[in-house]
Amino acid sequence: MNFRKEYIPLLVGFAMAGGVYLGSKLNFNDPGEQMFATNSKKDKLNRLIDYIDFEYVDAVNTDSIVDVTVNEILDNLDPHSVYIPQSEYEDSVDDMRGNFTGIGVSFHLHNDSIAVIRAIAGGPAVEAGIEEGDRIIKADDRQLFGNAIERDSIPGYLKGEKGSKVALQIYRPSEDKIIDITVRRADVPLISVDAAYAINDNVGYLKLNRFAETSFEEFEIALDKLIDVDISALILDLRGNPGGYIATAEQIADQFLEDDKLILITRNKNGEEEKTFATRDGDFEDKMVYVLIDENSASASEIVAGALQDNDRGMIVGRRSFGKGLVQREMSLGDGSAVRLTIARYFTPSGRSIQRPYDEGNEAYFKEYETRYHNGELLDAENIVVSDSLVYKTVNGRTVYGGGGITPDIFVPKDTTREHETIDFISRSGSMSYFVFTVLDSHRDELNQLSFSEFSETYLISTSVAQEYIDYIWELSRVRLNLEPTSPELKMALKAAMAEQLYGPEQKEILLNLQDPMILKVLEMEGDNKK
Repeated sequence: MNFRKEYIPLLVGFAMAGGVYLGSKLNFNDPGEQMFATNSKKDKLNRLIDYIDFEYVDAVNTDSIVDVTVNEILDNLDPHSVYIPQSEYEDSVDDMRGNFTGIGVSFHLHNDSIAVIRAIAGGPAVEAGIEEGDRIIKADDRQLFGNAIERDSIPGYLKGEKGSKVALQIYRPSEDKIIDITVRRADVPLISVDAAYAINDNVGYLKLNRFAETSFEEFEIALDKLIDVDISALILDLRGNPGGYIATAEQIADQFLEDDKLILITRNKNGEEEKTFATRDGDFEDKMVYVLIDENSASASEIVAGALQDNDRGMIVGRRSFGKGLVQREMSLGDGSAVRLTIARYFTPSGRSIQRPYDEGNEAYFKEYETRYHNGELLDAENIVVSDSLVYKTVNGRTVYGGGGITPDIFVPKDTTREHETIDFISRSGSMSYFVFTVLDSHRDELNQLSFSEFSETYLISTSVAQEYIDYIWELSRVRLNLEPTSPELKMALKAAMAEQLYGPEQKEILLNLQDPMILKVLEMEGDNKK
C-alpha cells in the first residue's frame, strides 16, 4: 500500500498519541486504573494476574495460579468439564487418537535400568529386533541407567518426531552382550481391542478398552475375524471402559442394529437436537449379542449399551453402569493447554438421560462406588435405586429407567469378599506386573519355549512363588496381604499377568475368563437357549 508523503507526519502523530495513551494505562502503581478502557468483568482475572506478575512483593509462578483458577471455575460447572494442562496434553491426545510417536516398547525401571516388558506389536521396536528382557542403557549417547535416572523423563528420550532416528545401546541378558540398534520413530498403536477369540464353537468374545479414533477400525477387523469362524453369539465386553468419542460408539452400535433404528439423541443448551440412526452397514444384525457392563463402564460404553437395550437388541449383562450422559468438546486455550467443556446432553433412543445427579459436588459424584458398595447394590439388583418419575419404554414395551446409568437386563453380583477385592486391587496397581517381570527374567529362556496352549495347560504358579509375591508386597509397602499363598485366585492372577507379558493382552483375558462370573453366566444362558 502506498501513502502520499504529506500524510506520513499525521500518521506518526497518531501512533505517538496512541502509545502515550496505552502507556498511561499500563501504570501498575495505581491498582484502580484499568489496562484497557472497558468495564467487562472478564478483564478482572487478567488484571489481577498482571498485578501479581509485576507488583507482588515475592516472585510468583502466575502460570500455576492460572491453572488453579481455571480448575476452580470448571469445578463449579459439572464433573466432566476438565482442564488439560500443557504438560498432560500430548498424552491425552495420544490416548484419544489411538497412537503415539515413539519406538514402541512397554518397560519397567528394574534395578536402575530400563527393562523392556514387551515390544508393542505394530511398532518400530519389533522391526528393529528389540526383545522382551532387553535393557536400554543409552539413547543417543544419553546414559539411561544408574541412580540418577528418573522414570518420568524416560519417555522423553524414546518418543520424538515421526521419522526421526534414535541410536539405542541395548544390553541383552540372555546373550550377555551389548547391541547397538538404531530405531526410526513411528506411529505406535494404542490397542483398543484387548481380546477377540472364540470361547467355544458358538460364542465369540471381544473386549474393547476405549473408544478412540482408531477403535472402530480395530473393532471391525476383530468382529470380522469372529464372523469368519461362524459364531452365532457375541460377548461384547465393555467393563471398565471409560468411553471416548461418540462417533466411534455410534459406529459400533450400528454394527448390531437394523437400518433406520435410532441410536442416539444429543441436545444442546438451546434445545437443538441431533439424532443418529443406524445404516445398512451392520455386520452382526441378525445374531445374538451380550454386552457386559459394570460400575466403571461410562460414556460411549453407555451409548452402545443404551442403544441396544432400548431397541430390544441382545442382552445387557452385569451391573449398573457409571452414569455419564454429558457430551464434551475439546477447545484449545492457546498455550498448549485445553479444556474439555460439556456442550450437550445425550439421550438413549427411548429418550432417557442416564446422567447421574452431580449437585452434591464432584467429590461425592466420583465416590459413588462407595455408596453402591455400602447400600448393597453391587450384591443384589433389588438394592438399585431407580426413580419412578424417570420411566421409559423400549421398542417392545419393556420398562427402563433414566437418571443414573444403564441397569442391566441380567444382573451379576460383584464378588466383594476381602480376597477378591484385594486381588482386584493389586492386579491393577502395577506391583504384580513388576513382580511377574522379575520371575520371567529368571526363567525367560525356559518359558519362551512354550506355546500359549502349553503354558495354559501345563504351567502352574507354585505356592512358593505366590508367597514370594506376598513377601514382596510386605517389603515394598509394609502391608501384609490378607491372602493365602495357596489361593487359586491369587495364582490365576499371577499366571494371567505372566501370560500378558509373554504372549499379549488377549492371552491374559483368555485365562481370566475361565472363571469370570459374567462370562459363565452368558455361557449358561447360551446353553439354555440351545436346549
